[in-house]
Amino acid sequence: MNVEESCKKDPLTMNERARSNFVRKFVQGFNEPDNISQDYKSKIPKRIVQFWDDPNRLPHDVKECMESWRQLEQSGFELQVFDENSAREFIKIHLGSRFENAFNKCYHPSMKSDYFRYSYIFVNGGFYIDADDVYNGISIDHLFTDGRLKLQPFCYDIESDKMVSSSDFVNSGADKWSWIFYFNTTPLIASRNHPIVERVLLNSTIALEQEPKEMLPEVQATTGPGILTESIVEVLAKEKCPEGIFLVLHDWEKTSTSKWPLSYRNDNRNWRLSNQQAYSSSSKTEKR
Repeated sequence: MNVEESCKKDPLTMNERARSNFVRKFVQGFNEPDNISQDYKSKIPKRIVQFWDDPNRLPHDVKECMESWRQLEQSGFELQVFDENSAREFIKIHLGSRFENAFNKCYHPSMKSDYFRYSYIFVNGGFYIDADDVYNGISIDHLFTDGRLKLQPFCYDIESDKMVSSSDFVNSGADKWSWIFYFNTTPLIASRNHPIVERVLLNSTIALEQEPKEMLPEVQATTGPGILTESIVEVLAKEKCPEGIFLVLHDWEKTSTSKWPLSYRNDNRNWRLSNQQAYSSSSKTEKR
């Protein structure tokens, strides 16, 4: 950091900066361990899970993204698609009323998808991918050979209001005062009962239970990348060999691309336009 940058006011709180620095050091210094803990040597089910809250209002362009993963069925993968009702039923059956009530507090479809993915992967293990991610066709078999959690690192530049390319931020020493390092919620790949997935599920549940009456909670901090990254740091900070339970996907964009633009991104189905606002599915506008 040069003199000019050091004089700038840090846009993050001390805790947020510490969390970002932890992620940066872990991502940039990641090395495959010589041995993986016995607890994580079991294979992950070859099951791909997706979510869209209302299948009757599934935009055509989003459906195309989801269908791109169907080609993996020829390689022995199972695909499951959940909607709001089936996701709620899954949570009710496998986790109980407390978690069902927390799911019901998710006021936006993006929050429901976040909370459901933590619930599903914790219970069954597998591979969760967002509905707007397009499969690029390369093999993903290696992601299922051990039970470690596998996530994509992200970096956002506050100064330019843009995402930083992974090729620019994953190399050792790459940093700017305005960069925020964190982990994306998609893909979410892990064995069942993974401690990090358990932690984020519990942290999200508590955050939803403590929802302030005067306003709706912020999406990222309650169910999204914010609380996921916080949960990761809480667990990894206590691990002697964090690489033994968590694999960083440095080049995930070769496997999948989040398609932009899509029709739903222009209305209230985009959480960025509905953050901390009451959501009504009746106000959706379909473009087909």
